[in-house]
Amino acid sequence: MGQQASVTISHADTEASADGRFDRFKLISWWDQSRLSSANVLVVGAGALGNELVKNLALLGVGQVLVADMDHVENSNLSRSVLFREKNNGQPKAQVAAKAAKDIYPDIRVQPFCGNIVHDLGLGVYRWADVILGGLDNREARLTINRACYKVNRPWVDGAIEQIQGLVRVFAPPGPCYECTMSEMDWKLLQMRRSCNLLSRSQMTQGKTPTTPTISAIIAGVQAQEAVKLLHGMQSIQGNGWMFNGLTTEAYTVAYQRKEECYSHDTLDEIISLDEGVADITAAQLIARAKKLLGENVELELAREMLQSLVCPKCHHEEEWFTSLGKVTEADAACSACGHELREVKTFFKIRGDEPFANRTLASIGVPAFDIVVARGMAGEASGGRRSVGFELTGDAPLVLGSLVQTQEQIEWS
Repeated sequence: MGQQASVTISHADTEASADGRFDRFKLISWWDQSRLSSANVLVVGAGALGNELVKNLALLGVGQVLVADMDHVENSNLSRSVLFREKNNGQPKAQVAAKAAKDIYPDIRVQPFCGNIVHDLGLGVYRWADVILGGLDNREARLTINRACYKVNRPWVDGAIEQIQGLVRVFAPPGPCYECTMSEMDWKLLQMRRSCNLLSRSQMTQGKTPTTPTISAIIAGVQAQEAVKLLHGMQSIQGNGWMFNGLTTEAYTVAYQRKEECYSHDTLDEIISLDEGVADITAAQLIARAKKLLGENVELELAREMLQSLVCPKCHHEEEWFTSLGKVTEADAACSACGHELREVKTFFKIRGDEPFANRTLASIGVPAFDIVVARGMAGEASGGRRSVGFELTGDAPLVLGSLVQTQEQIEWS
């Protein structure tokens, strides 16, 4: 804490000078630089949009930023990504973007996360963040972010680009969400990612979206501007989409409708921080804690469907996996014992305590670090009936967030 205090004093001294780094921002009547310097922001995607988002956050003086991406820099990225250089080819995008942010603003505290956010990023990261910015190119990742944000009551700003058109949307509880906007075609395209036995298709054609650096700058600029407004407690375009047509330079806003039956509208009643990480506690131990709060009739619910094992219908050989179902491809379906081409999947996303793996640690059954495991049960009439409590494995925070764990008090979202 002493080191953090010295940094804050240094910022204050700089801003108080005749030509402080953020002196021009203070000319805006409502601007509060301290809100930005104390903010925690998660940027998902470090491609063309993500580059612009990270650059903007660094220029704005945002204090703590986590950059998440699973890909590596390619030569084709260099014409559309302001933070990448030719020497970065082959390096993780998140790491390169994080280092570039420090070059722009040395006092920023920035941490890369090199992994798949759908399967590897724990729900605790979304709770840590004050606002989430999405620079994504696929529906599955957007849906994952959307459900995570609603669970922990956090706003997120989605950006999308194609050719020289773009879209910015702001979603936050209790308003309409990304899933509310999904069409029947969106769901069909999502289902195409899975084979007949629910494993991911390994040979799906991955389309390359044509974009330019100009549209990335425009859309990410509006996204960052919406984030600034959210961090200041100002009215944003929440529940709406801002569309820009680069061919005509016309822009317009569209309002989204909340679907009451939408599965994403699941906000937890309570979240409890635990000192343990996923490698320190078993499913059975967590159920025991849940029973003390919610009564005997409880179950744990994971944030993603897990593959317990693959079972061969021919030789009956069963191979344990314990990983997110979406990480296993149809190429893995062949039996390792007899070579049969298609094994059956045994999955779970709820745990009641009588499973053969209940005494294993959460890490050993595939739960990612710094995740939030939800307990649901009947707490009795005196407690309001059925409740949902999230157990955050906060002991993993240093592992995932690194130096970002020593942050100032978060913004309270109403």
